[in-house]
Amino acid sequence: MKRRFQIVAVALAFGFALSGCGNDSGQSNGSGSAGSTKSSTSGKERGMNMQEAAERSDAMLDAVLKEINPEVHWAHGPTTTGSCDVTRRRTVMTIVSAERRQNFLDQVEKFWRGSDYRIKAKNNDKEFPAVYAQTKAGFGISVSFRGKGQAFFEADSPCVKESKVADPASKPNGPAYEGVYPLPRPNVHSDYWSAGAS
Repeated sequence: MKRRFQIVAVALAFGFALSGCGNDSGQSNGSGSAGSTKSSTSGKERGMNMQEAAERSDAMLDAVLKEINPEVHWAHGPTTTGSCDVTRRRTVMTIVSAERRQNFLDQVEKFWRGSDYRIKAKNNDKEFPAVYAQTKAGFGISVSFRGKGQAFFEADSPCVKESKVADPASKPNGPAYEGVYPLPRPNVHSDYWSAGAS
C-alpha cells in the first residue's frame, strides 16, 4: 500500500511538473498578482532553482496550515528531489476523526480556491479522502488522509534549475521528530478535530 502510494505520488508530481505554466508571482498563498507575468514558460526557463522552488513550496504549505481552524499540530515530512523538481511534505500530528475529515478537507479546498489554485482532482473515499490542486505557476499541492486517519500535505515544484536544497526553515508547532522516519501516527488530541475518534 505504501509503495503504491509512493508511485502514485511520483506520477502526480511528474504530471504537475509537465503541466507547469502561468505566472510566478512569489505569493505565499498563491493570491494576488504582484510580480506576475503572462509568460507560459516553466520555472526552469524563468531562472528558478530547486532551492527557490522548495522555499515556494514551504510558503504554500505554511499558508494552508495557518488557515486550518482550530489549529492542528504538524511536523516536516521528508524532502525529495528529482532531476529538476523538489517535493516538500508536512505530516499532521493531530488526530482527525472520520467525522471531521470532510470539514478538514473543506477548509483546505476553500483556501486553495480562494488563492486561485485549480482543483485538479478529489478522492471522496470515506476512509482515505484527498484533494489535489495546482497553482498558476505550475506547483502541485495536495492533502490526503492515510493510515489511522493521518493527514499529509505535499507540494511539488515544476521543473526548475538543479541546485542544492536546504532543510525547511519553518518550525513545526510541536515536536520536530528530526531524524525520525517514518513519523509516528497522529498523537495530539484536539477537542474539535479528534471528536468521535476511537
